[in-house]
Amino acid sequence: MSPTTLSAGPEHGHVTFLGAGPGDPGLLTLRAVEALASADVLVAEHEVLDVVRQHARQGVSEVHTDTDPSQDPAPGTGAPQLTVVDGTSTSAAAPAVRDAAHLVMEAARGGRRVVRAVSGDPGLDTYAAEEMLACAAAGVPFEVVPGIASAVGVPAYAGVPLRDAQGADVRFVDARTASDRCWTEVGASDGTVVVSTTLDSVAAAAGELVSAGRKPDTPMTVTVAGTTTRQRTWTATLGTIAQTLKQLKVLPSPEGGRPVIAVVGERSAAAQRDQLAWFESKPLFGWKVLVPRTKEQAASLSDQLRSYGAVPHEVPTIAVEPPRTPQQMERAVKGLVTGRYEWIAFTSVNAVKAVREKFEEYGLDARAFAGIKVAAVGEQTAKALIAFGVKPDLVPSGEQSAAGLLEDWPPYDPVFDPIDRVFLPRADIATETLVAGLIELGWEVDDVTAYRTVRASPPPAETREAIKGGGFDAVLFTSSSTVRNLVGIAGKPHNVTVIACIGPATAKTAEEHGLRVDVMAPEPSVHKLAEALADFGAKRRVAAVEAGDPVTRPSERRPGARRRRSTT
Repeated sequence: MSPTTLSAGPEHGHVTFLGAGPGDPGLLTLRAVEALASADVLVAEHEVLDVVRQHARQGVSEVHTDTDPSQDPAPGTGAPQLTVVDGTSTSAAAPAVRDAAHLVMEAARGGRRVVRAVSGDPGLDTYAAEEMLACAAAGVPFEVVPGIASAVGVPAYAGVPLRDAQGADVRFVDARTASDRCWTEVGASDGTVVVSTTLDSVAAAAGELVSAGRKPDTPMTVTVAGTTTRQRTWTATLGTIAQTLKQLKVLPSPEGGRPVIAVVGERSAAAQRDQLAWFESKPLFGWKVLVPRTKEQAASLSDQLRSYGAVPHEVPTIAVEPPRTPQQMERAVKGLVTGRYEWIAFTSVNAVKAVREKFEEYGLDARAFAGIKVAAVGEQTAKALIAFGVKPDLVPSGEQSAAGLLEDWPPYDPVFDPIDRVFLPRADIATETLVAGLIELGWEVDDVTAYRTVRASPPPAETREAIKGGGFDAVLFTSSSTVRNLVGIAGKPHNVTVIACIGPATAKTAEEHGLRVDVMAPEPSVHKLAEALADFGAKRRVAAVEAGDPVTRPSERRPGARRRRSTT
């Protein structure tokens, strides 16, 4: 049944045509995130699915392309064909490839809220316009949420402003559909031309512009995978771009059909890209960084690494389990409520989580901490407490460790302290430093096993191969146990991989396992460790530029090459 034959009525839902931007998930608008959160059905092309999926509510039906996005998904028509992969919107028993407009209409039946996500901006998408007309003809209400167009967003990320102080004219051309008349018009102009094309068609587009009157020595930049950490940009001229891509071994390539954005023009700032390429010059741009931590603890560290341009890959090396005998923990929590303790000291986020789970089991909340002084070993533990509704009374002013906590811990004073006991919930493998120090300060300590740390299951075979084969650019070790456990479950990182450790003890363990430490945090903090790695990457980039060498990632170095010890 043609979508235009559907009659308007209350059985039809609502469609939001949403621009997902050029690739960076952070470029989604607030309105886009809001629409995705309330969608019943998500209809998206393959290349934008990961960008929008993370904002969709759990249980949303998904419809997307099941083809290579670099190929024409519908030979002969060019219209997008979509596959139902979680289909409450169709009755077909097996996934069926359907016309996009028909599926959008079909999904809107029964009052469903449909989000139709396209790359870039829907106003510049020919097929989205056709689908909007189909909705209008059928009386299905729809709205448009604009997105950042690839032709605008990608040059911005490539460090190529499209206009200068003289206000040069800017023309946009889709080389895949451009007519001879279109090429003639842009060729006659002396303004900036932004061309949407594919990698293997860049040279042909350059030839069209030269034939239309542009000078062969006109500057040209070509960007692939724009706004993502896979972005790469090449600078040449209309006359040399084909030779440049061949010399750099970019072409021929099996990925020649990948979309690219090319910017052409005397005043397109191509010559200034070295100063303006803010995105690709991030200190860890494109680095694949292994984060061997528990899933809960890796999130904030991964966010920080992304801000430096890295691609974090989280591999749990430690699994947290309840204590084998829970009675001791149960007694301590009850003692917390009945006034047995003057202090409770949290030495990890996991300790906070363990106590919080016990509280919830007994129907308690943060109010049970009233009258009790609370200590946290560092800022991350303090944040976990604040999220629980508890503001810590003591956080080390110096080193964030057991030793740093003891530096600031007050000695027991029978005049001012009515109770002399401290509750210390911690891991089964924790050191005795804090216990011994508190006893020396005159306190009685209930040292309670709140959780056990065990070695996690091995990661997938693909990840193990990447670790041992040099597929990762760097690995962050945040404790001696993460070193031992990663080597135990996945093998030793390749010698081209940069090894970063949180402190001397962790570095010593890494060296005992045959690893050469390149980076060490100036203080024992995961965020300082990430900063130190970023500094290392920045210095490495500067050294390559000053030497006239191409900027490469560690994983791109010759296998087996010796690594020099860093003084970082």
